[in-house]
Amino acid sequence: MIKKNAVVLLLSLLGLFTEASAQAPTVLSGQSDGGAYFTIVVPDAWNGDLVIWNHGFSLSPIGPVSDLGPLAGLQLSQGYAVAASSYQQRGWALFKTKNDLQNLVGAFKANFGKPNNVIVTGASLGGIVTVAAVEKANLGNVVGALTICGANAGSRNWDAGLDLRLIYDAVCDDVPGASIPGGAKGLPANSDFTDVDLALAVNACTGILAPAPFRTPAQTANLEKILGVSQLPENFLLTTMGFATFGMADLVHDQGKLRGKIGTGNAEVDYGDAMINATIERVSPRKGPAKRLARNYTPNGDVDGTRHIALHTDKDGLVIVENQGEYASVAPASKLTVAVAVEAVPTHCGHNSAEVAAGWESLRGWLAGGPQPSAETIQGTCEFVEASGLAAGPCRFDPTFDIPDIDGRIRPRSDDDDDSDSDSDSD
Repeated sequence: MIKKNAVVLLLSLLGLFTEASAQAPTVLSGQSDGGAYFTIVVPDAWNGDLVIWNHGFSLSPIGPVSDLGPLAGLQLSQGYAVAASSYQQRGWALFKTKNDLQNLVGAFKANFGKPNNVIVTGASLGGIVTVAAVEKANLGNVVGALTICGANAGSRNWDAGLDLRLIYDAVCDDVPGASIPGGAKGLPANSDFTDVDLALAVNACTGILAPAPFRTPAQTANLEKILGVSQLPENFLLTTMGFATFGMADLVHDQGKLRGKIGTGNAEVDYGDAMINATIERVSPRKGPAKRLARNYTPNGDVDGTRHIALHTDKDGLVIVENQGEYASVAPASKLTVAVAVEAVPTHCGHNSAEVAAGWESLRGWLAGGPQPSAETIQGTCEFVEASGLAAGPCRFDPTFDIPDIDGRIRPRSDDDDDSDSDSDSD
């Protein structure tokens, strides 16, 4: 349970949940020189602080911003200005998000003045965009960060994407109708292979689109092999294969990213399975692309005074919970609180509104001078929010949850996985 004085503070904070601003907010939308779109909303009773929302991974064409995050209504009612950028790159946009957010803050300053404090938030890919912004973007007085299901281990997540694709190829390449073009580089440039084609190919190998009793014995064995080695939940296989196929192709072939070269390899990886070890394709990245991918972005924990709350669900099969343990290994413990919700069915970003609101309010209390929240106090805040009818639960944060070592899910690479060729290392 949260303490009485915390309840009083929370009542004053959350009492604004259903109150509309006295006047309509000011909305500014535009496009930066880099091509990213942005939207800024400033309430009439602006409190002087700016919240930035960073969206997740998308391969859709770059377009105007329509999403200010799941907390925008609450944040605006509390007096915060809220802003978001579309990014100027699709997919793994970290190569340019520093510029995008600097342009966003520049537009804000030009039209509304310098904010007193900046709070950076984001989900999924937007989590690592948030981390990178805190560590290197110089956006002003960044006092707080909130990430939800964030890919906070950064570019190491591409090791998992490479592994899944090559594990799939090792198991399925000889199955009629199951072959997927492209291999370690994802699809070839300008391929017309679609997500429907991908689903049909994976289904030919594994029967994933059919109920288990209708799969052939070979499909069942193939599915068990892929899931066993990759440690994916079954309901995430198609989603994560999309990341490893279409997302990898965008990363590799975009001339603003890896310029046709892969940035990760598996030359010395032990997959813990004799058949996979013997048959999987072995690849090595060029040093230049590997360095570019690592720089865009691998966290270093240089957060200065920024206080960060990271929320995650335990069974996420796209952005695994181990991301938070990896980030915690470099971030100062006094500046980072991680709270993990235990779910019955694996989801990606499956937090409910009470859990997200509890993360936000816990961060606000911390920034206002309260003690550093813990997973236990965030759970207590969530229970209060739910019981008060302010947001829907249930509240599932487990203070005893022990985040597993990421090496158990994303097998570590050795230095030998980088080949000796050297590409230009400039961005």
